[in-house]
Amino acid sequence: MKILVVGGGGREHALVWKLAQSPRVDKIYAAPGNAGTASLAENVAIDAEAVEQLAAFAAANAIDLTVVGPEAPLVLGIVDRFRERGLRVFGPSGQAAQLEGSKYFSKAAMDRFGVPTAAYGEFTDAASAKAYIRAQGAPIVVKADGLAAGKGVTVARDVEEALAAVDAIMGERIFGDAGARLVVEECLEGEEASFLAFCDGKTFLPMVSSQDHKPAFDGDQGPNTGGMGAYSPAPVVTPELFEEACETVIRPMVEGMAREGMPYVGILYAGLMIKDGNIKVLEFNCRFGDPECQPIVMRMQGDLVPVLEACIDGNLEDVTLQWDPRATVCVVQASEGYPGRYPKGVEIRGLEDAAAREGVVVFHAGTQVQDGKVVTSGGRVLGVTAIGEGVGQAIERAYQAVELVGWPGAHYRKDIGKKALERR
Repeated sequence: MKILVVGGGGREHALVWKLAQSPRVDKIYAAPGNAGTASLAENVAIDAEAVEQLAAFAAANAIDLTVVGPEAPLVLGIVDRFRERGLRVFGPSGQAAQLEGSKYFSKAAMDRFGVPTAAYGEFTDAASAKAYIRAQGAPIVVKADGLAAGKGVTVARDVEEALAAVDAIMGERIFGDAGARLVVEECLEGEEASFLAFCDGKTFLPMVSSQDHKPAFDGDQGPNTGGMGAYSPAPVVTPELFEEACETVIRPMVEGMAREGMPYVGILYAGLMIKDGNIKVLEFNCRFGDPECQPIVMRMQGDLVPVLEACIDGNLEDVTLQWDPRATVCVVQASEGYPGRYPKGVEIRGLEDAAAREGVVVFHAGTQVQDGKVVTSGGRVLGVTAIGEGVGQAIERAYQAVELVGWPGAHYRKDIGKKALERR
């Protein structure tokens, strides 16, 4: 069969890597892909948000299955466009993808379906948002309602910081139209974890737990990013909390969306905050996390294709997944200046040496081939991912590989997986 993977980041390289292992797959296209996907798939120069172009390409090339990586095309309704053409595509409809596309939509749905989450207010004018912030006090969280590439959230430690965030989002429109509406919510304390599940509109199949590292610098300091690293499993998600997440978070959301005529098909990703054995949902995403996808798919055993098809066909209850019991760790190497402005076109050295290490896969994100050399083309450039008998060995292998690959100005966190070590 022929598969099209939409997107060009580390998540998409990981999906291409996993799908290429399927005996059923003859050809993979990646749109637009990166230097990493180019070794396993044919890159196609179509932007991930060019929905109509992608649909036309899939139809013209008799694509059997399209897998959509990023959130933006999902929110734009790529699944609806593909379905209208009779094309098989994995992901939620544009309406269902509003769980990520609109913070307010998501919070209101959690309220209706009884999913535990933080108290919040929703605002379309800055004055009302500021009044709410002053009344609530700090710490408090200010979120742009729409998509902001994982960077639209300010965890304000004092009222002045929160008011400044309102001005930046609603006044300066630093996130464009995504900031036309705000969600201001209670600041939850605890430890975060990522909980993902495959969904077919009626039921769900949970994946292994993972934990992302959003802030740019060690010790969870600095500005939020798209994610600086991840590991799996996340020890904070005990077997008891795993079951609780299934029954109090994923199940009510899947069943509630179905009741309201928005059956959820695809990946449902719950960002959890865990404290004293209690779970609350920070947010929902409508796709694989990046970089959580990388350590998760490295642990996934067997063929991914039948799982994706079962979601589309509505028979996920017939599918089981096996997982490697070992731990995986992904360390993201980013361009100098990320998540702010950063240079491009810097040659990356040591890729082959790093990839040759035992238990290591180097997933590409912001890379491209230029004059026969692999160069940087984005903020997050590589996701060096390793598997080990325990999280300690996985961390050691990942960082040994990181030391072999790089470019001038590259930076990365040196504490990915530390929280897992502390919980052993």
